[in-house]
Amino acid sequence: MNVEEKAFQLILHGGDGRSYAMEAMALARQQAFEEAKLKIEASKEAINQAHHIQTELITAEAGGAQSTVTLLMVHAQDHLMNAMTVRELAEEIIYLQEELAKQSATRG
Repeated sequence: MNVEEKAFQLILHGGDGRSYAMEAMALARQQAFEEAKLKIEASKEAINQAHHIQTELITAEAGGAQSTVTLLMVHAQDHLMNAMTVRELAEEIIYLQEELAKQSATRG
């Protein structure tokens, strides 16, 4: 797989990871917490696949392979970092939604 293909794989897996995290938050809003947690796991898996590709690229460059910064690779890295941030925030939001639901249940 060449560098351009790896960039597209980063975009693909990062996008999947972000989408799963967004779906997880929507499920949490509906109090479907178990399903939300499954979507978070799917998000983690997708982001992990992208992270492996990112690690390959970094390892190759650290080993002396020449790399050229392209707009496509910058976009791919940005996509991945945004996916990671959304997933982390989604985990916190799901936790908060679940805590609110528990508090509501004990009140009434």
